[in-house]
Amino acid sequence: MVLTLGKLAEQVGGELQKGDPDCEITAVATLQNAGTGDISFLSNPGYKKYLYKTQASAVILSPENSADCPTAVIASSNPYVSYARAAALIVPAPSLKQGVHPGAAIEDDCEVDASAWIGPGCIIERGVVIDAGVQLDGGCFVGAGSVIGAHSHLHANVVVCHDVSIGMRVNIYPGAVIGGDGFGLANDDGKWVNVPQLGSVVVGDDVEIGSNTTIDRGALEDTVLEEGVRLDNQIQVAHNVHIGAHTAIAGCTGISGSATIGKYCMIGGGVGIVGHLEIADHVVVTGMSLVARSITEPGVYSSGVPAQDNVSWNRNYARLRQLDKLARRVQSLERRLAGGKKQENG
Repeated sequence: MVLTLGKLAEQVGGELQKGDPDCEITAVATLQNAGTGDISFLSNPGYKKYLYKTQASAVILSPENSADCPTAVIASSNPYVSYARAAALIVPAPSLKQGVHPGAAIEDDCEVDASAWIGPGCIIERGVVIDAGVQLDGGCFVGAGSVIGAHSHLHANVVVCHDVSIGMRVNIYPGAVIGGDGFGLANDDGKWVNVPQLGSVVVGDDVEIGSNTTIDRGALEDTVLEEGVRLDNQIQVAHNVHIGAHTAIAGCTGISGSATIGKYCMIGGGVGIVGHLEIADHVVVTGMSLVARSITEPGVYSSGVPAQDNVSWNRNYARLRQLDKLARRVQSLERRLAGGKKQENG
């Protein structure tokens, strides 16, 4: 889509500080690869080195960087958000489809809105409700009694098991599985007995779930994702987990059963979260951390060890193994010193 720079500035919440408002923008590109007709952005300071020589027709950036830009500027207090809005306007999503592909299979007693699209190879079991504007790409499976809210999009090969509730405008990317049985086991003299998983999964409005992410159904009550949650790829959400509104979780994180994560949290990639604990609102957990106890106060929490050269790591690890002995020696010395002071004072 072609938009003028002036109109684009209005629609993305920025201010055209310099440049021709009638300049036509036809595409988006990085600072280093942009050319005439492209708009780019600067959000991360690490990329400022590319700003000085950019060939973009315009750049979205913060006001303090405006003077350093050799081309037209849309100033924004949040350049990345403004860029996201610009990209959505210039490169709109593909037009929606409607109807049912001849290769889809829909069982009896389903309610499929006429404006929805059921792609090839989809299987819709009995009693499913699919609301207006829903898009089911090829190979999706929706189990009996599930509800898919209006304008949600299930990309290829998504599995939604029985009696799951998906809200409105939910995006679920290829290969995700929503509502599989949780890992519930009881031990009977060394043999495992499966515990029936009788709850379900409830996904709120405006949620995104990444490719190959798995969200298990609850054991008795439901696993819940509140509105606006963002899950990256290959995340495991175990049974009865509750994730608060607008929390974002990066790839390969594992969340054990019955953990509760608050609102507006940010969980880095590869984080492990132990079951039955609580994480407060507005908590940031950095990548590769292990959360083994509840976090009751907002803030940034870390436990992962950053990479270092192998020689340093081996040296530090050798000393780490001696830490317990060193602590015991220090405690022993402290007790001896304390005893000596008592004798002097006596």
